[in-house]
Amino acid sequence: MAERVAGPEIERLLQLLARLPGLGPRSARRAALHLIRKREELLGPLAEAMRIAHERILTCSTCGNIDTVDPCSICRDARRDPGILLIVETVSDLWALERAGLLAARYHVLGGVLSPLDGVGPNDLNIASLIERVRENPVREAILAVNATVDGQTTAHYIADLLAPLGVKTTRLAHGVPVGGELDYLDEGTLAAALERRTAF
Repeated sequence: MAERVAGPEIERLLQLLARLPGLGPRSARRAALHLIRKREELLGPLAEAMRIAHERILTCSTCGNIDTVDPCSICRDARRDPGILLIVETVSDLWALERAGLLAARYHVLGGVLSPLDGVGPNDLNIASLIERVRENPVREAILAVNATVDGQTTAHYIADLLAPLGVKTTRLAHGVPVGGELDYLDEGTLAAALERRTAF
């Protein structure tokens, strides 16, 4: 049985860090030791930032993004086209699209995907609020920016069927060969999607 190498406070820090995605026990120990060594410049400010975040972060009641204001900064931005709605699975997907800075649209975060095996149905996601939003706002196009997984595509088809009677143009992100990708390294599903969605040259 492994003995405790530090006091309960440090052990608690290690346990919490190990719960973060991408951090196992070893990475958590390295991160904790780094934070402790840099107590003044990192650990203190990080603890304060986390305390403030815990107190002030809200979920946007309009789109599901996280921010310190509700509606969020994106929903309040008058420069964005209210007629284009990017529908994403998670806030991290929203952030990825925002980093790319390709489209000044509005968003709707589903909070996941339909997954019968995991017990996730339509009522567990922000689908009802999406339909209500489309009904009440002048949305011209709904872009289904979900992941190209089986559950993602099932969710996309389900939402497309709900939006069809509302007269909204529904599109989805293209799937296939990525820029710079080599055919030899692609899986069969990616190649199949690329062939199915081939375009004129």
